[in-house]
Amino acid sequence: MMKMKTPTQVAITPPAGLRRRLGLPLLVLYGTGVTVGAGIYVLIGAVAGHAGVYSSWAFALAAAVMALTGASYAELATRYPVSAGEAAYVRAAFNSRLLSTAVGSLRLATGIISAAAVTLGGAGYMGRLIELPTPLIAVAIVVALGLVAAWGILESVMLAGLLTMIETGGLVWIIGSAIHSGVSFSPALFAPPPLDAGVLSGITFASLLAFFAFVGFEDLANVVEEAKSPQRNIPRAMALTLLITSVLYLLIAAISVSAVPPSILATSTAPLSLVFSAVAGISPTTFNVIAVVSTLNTILAQITMTARVVYGMAQQGDLPSIAARVHSRTGTPLIATGLIMLAVAALALLLPLERLAEITSLATLTIFALVNLSLLRIRSPHTRSDAALARVPLWIPLLGLVTCVLMMGSTLFTP
Repeated sequence: MMKMKTPTQVAITPPAGLRRRLGLPLLVLYGTGVTVGAGIYVLIGAVAGHAGVYSSWAFALAAAVMALTGASYAELATRYPVSAGEAAYVRAAFNSRLLSTAVGSLRLATGIISAAAVTLGGAGYMGRLIELPTPLIAVAIVVALGLVAAWGILESVMLAGLLTMIETGGLVWIIGSAIHSGVSFSPALFAPPPLDAGVLSGITFASLLAFFAFVGFEDLANVVEEAKSPQRNIPRAMALTLLITSVLYLLIAAISVSAVPPSILATSTAPLSLVFSAVAGISPTTFNVIAVVSTLNTILAQITMTARVVYGMAQQGDLPSIAARVHSRTGTPLIATGLIMLAVAALALLLPLERLAEITSLATLTIFALVNLSLLRIRSPHTRSDAALARVPLWIPLLGLVTCVLMMGSTLFTP
């Protein structure tokens, strides 16, 4: 006899959610890829224009600030492994929906502005390969990568991982060529900068731009819901990302200002192509292809991450619930991804590269200051503290907060 199902027995398919598909190797490739492409390929010229032969010092200063805040992120990501990232940390610390929404919105803005800046950088390199208007190239880049981001998180990160190996290989190629050619390094690289107001002012402002070059590791906090063993792998991935990028940046900055005059780097739309040509002595066409790949990698990662911030905020109720819809087949937030694509394309057409980078750095420093402050608040004796697998000394978020504020304040004294 056939047994009839009652209404309560009818199977109900739960709403689609994000899937845990990313292990430590893919997380490191993702973090390194978005960081490297966002910075050294695009901004070495702008940094050299302000810091000159002391560009390596600007990158070192930015790396130190980033390392302190990175440690705070590592602890918070183990306490609150959710895609809302910074917005969730602030809400947990201050129990304020308004502040949480403001921080989440600022995080959205930085992701969009950063992607727009790198889109312009990528269009600059691509313009050396094909003769098309820069705005058309920029829009084509955003649309193509937005479609990849909508395809699936595993597919997006695997592609980003492949691109990361190519872009890192390009930097290693420059380093190897410089060693082989016996490039003569500037003596300024091995001595502290002079106590001159103009020099120090240039370095501090350059460090703000160089800070943009490290933006990306924190994106790992916003793919935490798609990471395997997130409380173990996210802190490790953050630490490895910062270590790899710091070493690469310091070496490339030293080689760049030694091989090509900083004034010439500052005026180029494809600065590392000049460096490559100088140290390798061959046509930079192949390197231009690598540079394009690098910037595409960062844009893809930024679109992917920022869509997850939209998703996470919608899950918290800070944005309309429609933005939290995840497609059952792709496992990605399609509506959120489409909105990010439109915003990135619009900004890339409206503002110049250096201005976009400066805005991104200031907004990111503001977020980082609040993240450090949130950890201090959460760890205070009067606030209930959730368990965390990664735990840092309290002086780290305190120093992280101070350095972020000082770096933001230094721009007020830059001519």
